[in-house]
Amino acid sequence: MMTELKQRVYEQNLALAKSGLVVLTWGNVSAIDREKGLVVIKPSGIPYDKLTVEDMVVVDFITRKAVNKKLRPSSDLMTHLYLYDAFPEINAVVHTHSPNATAWAQAGEGIPAYGTTHADTFYGSVPCTRAMLKEEVENNYEWNTGRVIAETFKSLDYKAIPAVLVKNHGPFTWGATPEEAVANAIALEEVAKMAIVTRQIKADTPVIDSLLLDKHYFHKHGKNSAYGQK
Repeated sequence: MMTELKQRVYEQNLALAKSGLVVLTWGNVSAIDREKGLVVIKPSGIPYDKLTVEDMVVVDFITRKAVNKKLRPSSDLMTHLYLYDAFPEINAVVHTHSPNATAWAQAGEGIPAYGTTHADTFYGSVPCTRAMLKEEVENNYEWNTGRVIAETFKSLDYKAIPAVLVKNHGPFTWGATPEEAVANAIALEEVAKMAIVTRQIKADTPVIDSLLLDKHYFHKHGKNSAYGQK
């Protein structure tokens, strides 16, 4: 069942570890087949070097139940499912606790768009959610994490800024494919690191001006993009 997607999700979970974005079992990749209504996600608590393709858990998007019940899905499953429902044009979600992006989340601050490296992937500052309420933490915590993320994007374009920081928690990214979602997680960690150093050099550094932001973002992501090969 879902052989190809399980293989890709497996490979991208390994890519998280290889890229240094995760240690221990601190992260996960999922992907959805919207036609079949099935989601593939990393199993809970399994070290990356012990994972196999067959360990990937297949979940019914509607019932939220595992179809192959060999292993339990990631504890972040409900957050992933919420995001697939709230953001209908994404097909993959990544969660990590990468240190620099998580540092911004712990500070409760979004990552400012200081330069063109940031603008190549994210069309503006990456937002941080509000703090979760007591009842949100105590009841359906993972589901409410997704809800708070979606709330943060009520006035933002989730396709133009494919990342968020959950306050006191860590980053989530997404994309059209598992590979793209992981690439966005890697980019997020790098711009988070650059932003920290920028602040250390000059605390009141202004964000990039809109002319440069537009130039770099739309050069890669606009309908007339000239980036890469045809």
